[in-house]
Amino acid sequence: MYYAYMADSSDSVRLDAAALKVLAHPLRTRLLGALRQRGRATATELAAELETNSGATSYHLRRLEEVALVRDTGEGAGRRRLWEPTTQYHSYHPSDFADDDDAEAALGWLTRDYVRHLATRQERWVDVQANWPLEWRDAAGLSDDMVVVTAEQMRTLAQELDEVIQRYRRVGQGNPQARRVAVFFGAHPIDMGQAPRR
Repeated sequence: MYYAYMADSSDSVRLDAAALKVLAHPLRTRLLGALRQRGRATATELAAELETNSGATSYHLRRLEEVALVRDTGEGAGRRRLWEPTTQYHSYHPSDFADDDDAEAALGWLTRDYVRHLATRQERWVDVQANWPLEWRDAAGLSDDMVVVTAEQMRTLAQELDEVIQRYRRVGQGNPQARRVAVFFGAHPIDMGQAPRR
């Protein structure tokens, strides 16, 4: 999708507590995601795409602007402001918010929202994949595996996977056969009830 929780990249902004709290809202996450997919749009265009009203869309875009996640390009005509994302991705580390109960609550909501979006998008692929060529169907899909690592080793694993993704970020650009592809990475302990002792 449009976020990372482990690795930072050159086209990424690291969320602080204020930005995290602003972003933890159902319409704001959708607005930011839509802008990152489209590049630029007016509040009216976004409202039509997201099936909401332009007044609410304008309000929430201004809230996102307050924490520098989107900006007014200054190129709109009259009251038609043209908005764009400031970066294509954002990152955060849960440890950034360990002493802020409100930020922790926002982080919990935002993480669950991302999981819902990922599941929805993957289910959408299952629904439409029969319309795609077999070479795409063979290349796409899901996989899971298991590794035995420490927290530091898992962090290194995530960084190495991010480096691979960065190498492929625009490798197909200009090729008419290329399509944008969502790549998901999620890592969590399997034995969730057995937290390591400090």
